[in-house]
Amino acid sequence: MTDLPFQPPKAYKNSEFLNSPSARHIRILCEYEETRQRFLRYGIRDTLVFFGSARAVPDAVSAERLASARDAVVRAPADEAAAAALHKAEADQRLSRFYGDAQRLAYLLAEWSEQRAEGERRYTITSGGGPGIMEAANRGASEAGARTAGLGISLPFEQGVNGWVSPELAFEFHYFFTRKYWFLYPCRGLVIFPGGFGTLDELFETLTLVQTGKIKRRLPIVLFGTSYWDRVLDLDVMVEYGTISKKDLDLAHRTDDVDEAFVYLKGALLEAETLQAG
Repeated sequence: MTDLPFQPPKAYKNSEFLNSPSARHIRILCEYEETRQRFLRYGIRDTLVFFGSARAVPDAVSAERLASARDAVVRAPADEAAAAALHKAEADQRLSRFYGDAQRLAYLLAEWSEQRAEGERRYTITSGGGPGIMEAANRGASEAGARTAGLGISLPFEQGVNGWVSPELAFEFHYFFTRKYWFLYPCRGLVIFPGGFGTLDELFETLTLVQTGKIKRRLPIVLFGTSYWDRVLDLDVMVEYGTISKKDLDLAHRTDDVDEAFVYLKGALLEAETLQAG
């Protein structure tokens, strides 16, 4: 009897099959279960999630870019590319203040959580793992000496997670909906800084889940940056037309102040703990 000509691959090692449309449900289950097991392994039960623009940079970076862009316009006032670069640098500066605010708020929350007595709840600062506001949140938590999670997503223009995410809590998702599940399932508080379509998507999905009672626990939501959100979200119009109730306006707390946001979130978390214990 001759030897068999080849050893066929086991199904769970067949990369062609596992990456095929037929195995999509397996890949989805992997993103659900692998995350769950890692959260269990590292004791991640309660998270505080930060959403916001990936385009925010620290103040020092935006100031340098703005100065350079202004110099370029002075040298070539008719150059359209220089004018466009100046417009972008001015937008960067408007957004950059929120990087520092997110960093400081994450620091305060992580520091408070880390200093709690043995047996009390600890809250893990979690972000989408990318640059901008996400990086700032992970950075603040890391500077407070806390572990911090990053739920990354594979995108053409954004690969990998930022360097402030704890390596054991760095994730890379393919599917937005499994990533959103792990944002919200362990979430006990949400901070939303100015952001684009992705931030709005995450905000409105969360508001819908709270409004419809799919999230039954109290979930404090902070909209940080009133000058931005008051212009982007004029929800009074929705009340006027009857598409939402007036009480729905209270689902999110708007503020421009880091200390106020910290006090609000801390109070809401302690109140929720008390209610659950009772």
